[in-house]
Amino acid sequence: MDRRAFLASAGALAVGLSGCLAMGDNDGDYDIGMSDSRFLPEEYRVQPGTTVVWKNTSARSHTVTAYDASLPDEADYFASGEYADEDAAREAWFESGGGAIYSGETYAHTFEQPGTYPYVCLPHESDGMDGMIIVEESEGDTVTGQ
Repeated sequence: MDRRAFLASAGALAVGLSGCLAMGDNDGDYDIGMSDSRFLPEEYRVQPGTTVVWKNTSARSHTVTAYDASLPDEADYFASGEYADEDAAREAWFESGGGAIYSGETYAHTFEQPGTYPYVCLPHESDGMDGMIIVEESEGDTVTGQ
């Protein structure tokens, strides 16, 4: 392989990996990142009263949309776009892209009730882009990124 061909292929590899490498670059301003088709981490554990921040770290738009029927009793519903329930969030997304979180933007929600909170990205639901927040009392520090 000649020098120019090697340098060209190495440069293409570096550019191709740059988006992947940026995914691990959490400067502390968010808890859960969003790749092209995954929440990172997919499962996140917190204590009651914790505010979780999602950040779109990809070039594609995403949503954070709770599965209404799976929320703990007395838990507040959550969805980017601040919809009242899952049906409203789904309708808004499919009609006009409502609730979209664009590249670099964030969404936050405070979890008060202990329990399990499954959620999904509506435009990438068929790709398996879903996540779970687990809220539990603990004696130690908050456990994250499980």
